[in-house]
Amino acid sequence: MSTANFSTLRDLLRYAVSRFNQAKLFFGHGSSNAFDEAAYLLLHTLALPLDKLEPFLDARLLPEEIDAVLKVIERRATERVPAAYLTNEAWLGDYRFYVDERVIVPRSFIAELIPEQFAPWVDLPETVTNILELCTGSGCLPIMLADAFPNAQVDAVDISADALAVARRNVEDYHLAGRINLIESDLYAKVPDKKYDLIISNPPYVNAGSMGKLPQEYLHEPQIALAGGTDGMDLVRKIIAGAAQRLTRQGVLIVEIGNEREFAEAAFPDLDLTWLSTSAGDDMVFLLTADKLKQP
Repeated sequence: MSTANFSTLRDLLRYAVSRFNQAKLFFGHGSSNAFDEAAYLLLHTLALPLDKLEPFLDARLLPEEIDAVLKVIERRATERVPAAYLTNEAWLGDYRFYVDERVIVPRSFIAELIPEQFAPWVDLPETVTNILELCTGSGCLPIMLADAFPNAQVDAVDISADALAVARRNVEDYHLAGRINLIESDLYAKVPDKKYDLIISNPPYVNAGSMGKLPQEYLHEPQIALAGGTDGMDLVRKIIAGAAQRLTRQGVLIVEIGNEREFAEAAFPDLDLTWLSTSAGDDMVFLLTADKLKQP
């Protein structure tokens, strides 16, 4: 594609939207449609403010700028690389995180609940002093948790040393190394022997049938961070099994399971799962209090 065919951001935006639609891309890593994804990629590539598209639409671009944008458009369309890996950044609310292909692209409905400090299930947020976050990936949730609960120390766990290297970069970017302890561990195996007010996890939960049908974009992500076994509940079972002895008397366990509510309820028929409301509905995140976990 010759740069001579384009002169403005508007030209490139129109082309990108058409290219993405023609390629039938999947949008599940931040943007929900071709226009939003194209606008984000163009603004990021040109080092323009991500929230100000209109003032720049008819600005004439340099040939090297056009070339850079076209290369990004083609990588997204032909290789189907998630936008976050092309820009090395992902956003959860107002939080920006560094990402690369060592971690899955941050996306969590728990992130919507953190600013509310899990009310009403956590009565006094200022009394929360210890939080355990399992399957941390890029470290996005521990950073948000540290902000929401300023008196808390956060232990953030992942089995992947590569993922923890990315998490460490993000923790340092937010100057939270003194409050977030990164631990390489298979869930609870190497976690300190102490009680936690909150245990939070967005674990691998995609069931085997769904893993085989994932769009190509997801194949760029570490599969260990997605696959949850036959019914998606392999790690969730272990998380629940170990939570009772790790929680304080008033402690709370919160787990995200995406579209797997049916499998979760089948796997834990004797547990009274409380489903929390998010932008995607009431079946993505469940909560268990310590007293329910300790029932026979």
